[in-house]
Amino acid sequence: MEPGSNDVPNLLADAWPVASRVVASSADVAFIVDRAGLIEDVWVGPTLRTEASWDSLAGRRWSETVLRDSTRKAEQLLKDAFDGHTVQPREINLRVGAGAEFPLRCSGAKIDDERVVVPASDLRPLAELQQRLVSAQQAMDLEYRRLRQADTRYRVLFHVCAEGVLVVRGEDRVVVEANPAAASLLGKSADAIQGKGLHTLFASSSRDRLSSFLGAVEAGADVNVELTPRSSELPLSVGASTFRQSGTVLLLVRLWPSGALAAKDHGDGRLLKALESLPDGFVVTGEDLRILNANPAFCDLVQRADEAQVVGRTLDDWLGRPGVDLNIIVANLREHGVVRDFATIVRGDFGQEQEAIVTAVAANEGDTQTYGFTIRPVSSRVAEPPTSTFLPRSVEQLRGLVGRVSLKEIVKESADLIERLCIEAALDVSSNNRAAAAQLLGLSRQSLYSKLRRHGIGDPSPSS
Repeated sequence: MEPGSNDVPNLLADAWPVASRVVASSADVAFIVDRAGLIEDVWVGPTLRTEASWDSLAGRRWSETVLRDSTRKAEQLLKDAFDGHTVQPREINLRVGAGAEFPLRCSGAKIDDERVVVPASDLRPLAELQQRLVSAQQAMDLEYRRLRQADTRYRVLFHVCAEGVLVVRGEDRVVVEANPAAASLLGKSADAIQGKGLHTLFASSSRDRLSSFLGAVEAGADVNVELTPRSSELPLSVGASTFRQSGTVLLLVRLWPSGALAAKDHGDGRLLKALESLPDGFVVTGEDLRILNANPAFCDLVQRADEAQVVGRTLDDWLGRPGVDLNIIVANLREHGVVRDFATIVRGDFGQEQEAIVTAVAANEGDTQTYGFTIRPVSSRVAEPPTSTFLPRSVEQLRGLVGRVSLKEIVKESADLIERLCIEAALDVSSNNRAAAAQLLGLSRQSLYSKLRRHGIGDPSPSS
């Protein structure tokens, strides 16, 4: 027969009519192979008919059509079939034509003493399904790892956060989780807080305010309230926000000591009260520049109502040119521990900009480093940009110009600084003899006097 026809192989149909119909209904391709291993006939089903030149296999040895990794399996299949044994299906990779390769699941049955039929099913749909399954499994594993990493980061942040945090169920207002800072502020262990109603953690005098506060939060308001815990007489500032998880509404309740800087003793109280009243802005940040504390003057500068609205935000949101000024300040803090009189700007939330002078200091608190910033607003009538008439008197002053004036101005200032230093050195070597100094510098007397007047060195009158 002609390969690729709709009929089963003629040899099979003549010798075994019932089996021929079974092969046609269950196989994608079938081969008639003689005892010498030559393919006598090929039948191809409709799914594979147009994909390769199957007629090229007729007359070829069966072992030559399979790939090297399948040779032994193909030869064993024919041997079992001619011996009359039950042939277990084998996965054999077949090459057809120039380069088309097909993974097939082959079986075998003896037709007569000289021929066997090898029906085969195309494994590509199964392989594609397996590949999709593997890809889906890999995607699930990757997503699972991401979730585990996110959960780990959440747990670490939750436990190291200096601010007290409670996770509360919205339906019954029972505490689901509490971090160590919240346990410390409430005077209980984290295990003792979990499973308790939120109202049981605060004094009875604060419960009405708590109920009103939670109602406002659930209605979408951004408010804070002062509440007194049952275990202490010191009030706490409380803020909250809602979020949904697995169809359940939860409350994220934040706790921190009442006031911008909570004093632990009377001496600290006087100092912190003075900082609260300071007319200049005062901010304490972590090493990542997230604000930990801020006084009312800073809140006024950035047009925020109170400290609660700036805590947790980065100082870069308001101070300096984004990505420039604070980078310079922090680099100097890490190198020298202090920055004095750095000229920059403060940006308000409504687009207003104001020139300011910043003094900053780095302080270690255990293993944690914090930064303190004093921000003094400057009137535009007083703060003039640096000009070339300002002559730095040292390399440190020259470095201080970086980020405040252009490179062209800095180069000009560098030349003036070098010129001044050379003149002062010549005067020192010549014991202040202007004529000798001019000769050392290769200048005329008049040029030297002009430069002395320009740099303001000594009495520039030609007295020597």
